[in-house]
Amino acid sequence: MNAAAMPGASPQWLLLDVPGAPGAARLLQEQFAGARRFALFEGTELHGLREHGPLLVDLRQSPALAGLCHLDAGAWPGLLLVSASPVAPLLAHLRRMLTVTLGLHHKALLNYYNPHTASYFFDGCDPRELSCWLGPIGWLRWFGGTWADRAIGSQGWQQLSNPGLPVQALENEHSLSDRQQRQLQQCLLERHAWQWSCSTGRDYRLLWGDLQQGLTLGFTERPVLDDWLWLRLQYPDAQPVSGLPGGSQRERLDHLRRLWRDSPD
Repeated sequence: MNAAAMPGASPQWLLLDVPGAPGAARLLQEQFAGARRFALFEGTELHGLREHGPLLVDLRQSPALAGLCHLDAGAWPGLLLVSASPVAPLLAHLRRMLTVTLGLHHKALLNYYNPHTASYFFDGCDPRELSCWLGPIGWLRWFGGTWADRAIGSQGWQQLSNPGLPVQALENEHSLSDRQQRQLQQCLLERHAWQWSCSTGRDYRLLWGDLQQGLTLGFTERPVLDDWLWLRLQYPDAQPVSGLPGGSQRERLDHLRRLWRDSPD
């Protein structure tokens, strides 16, 4: 994935992340009512949510909107793309990307149209996987980065080009590789750390270290991990203890809380 300081060729389409910025759909209707758009969820399992889902917007007849996507990317979040494909097969491919399989039996929605998710997911693809996932898309561009990038103010333009390797077409409910799943898990963890940092005022890098420390201690259940983070805020200088007694994560955390509470330091 390449970071581009300034966009190059003009995009043809905007895949607008309406779920991530609900006001964007209203702006689109108010300022560019004539722009052709397609609801990505239409005709899928998420059809009932189509009015609140992402929109594929044709930029070819809306140069002003294309310009705004570059000048005010925060107000128009999503993916900019170029494709030589007609709209019907392009839409079909984008809709196939929505539903993925994790392991053998678990199905999930992949919100790849979100700039944060895109920054993790596509970075987990090798050239053959990228050729498959991009399919009829020539290149993608978006403004964003990881949650860690956002926390330290280093977001920027990201761009991906389709390697164009000969691969099979993307399947329905395509299976994610182990690396892709790890990337998405990293996205969730870093977002959680960012949310905690915002709500508590603790520096993101310190908060991320606290979260990693909690995972190392075995606090992987989300409620227990959250309680660990809160405990760490109360005792920022206390030393963690490995090999805590207890039959569950909650019992081990409670034991650690008592140790720190009763410590003379």
